[in-house]
Amino acid sequence: QLRLAESGGGLVQPGGSLRLSCTALPSGFSLDYYLIGWFRQAPGQGREGVSCISDSGDSTYYADSVKGRFTISRDNAKNTAYLQMNSLKPEDAGVYYCGAEEETLRYCSLDPGRFGSWGQGTQVTVSS
Repeated sequence: QLRLAESGGGLVQPGGSLRLSCTALPSGFSLDYYLIGWFRQAPGQGREGVSCISDSGDSTYYADSVKGRFTISRDNAKNTAYLQMNSLKPEDAGVYYCGAEEETLRYCSLDPGRFGSWGQGTQVTVSS
């Protein structure tokens, strides 16, 4: 069974940067045919889509709220996806999750309901 593990969260000041990683488990599990999405959830809020990347990495998609500030990428040789977050704002704070889907998605989606595999999440705090 595919599981995902996020890392890289932490406390950052407004305007700062973080790089999140999402790695497949068990170790060595291939993500070659999976679309990968990043999502976030603030306290008391629903999970919202942030970014998505195609299986090959050729296509990416971003929520309007993060366009120009966040960059999604993947390294299939490492079975890992990344989210580079720059110019962070307080409203970016929350628990960040990665999701993966192989069977039901052909194109990227920011709908968390379309993704079947998830990690435990990593906390991002943006505060001065």
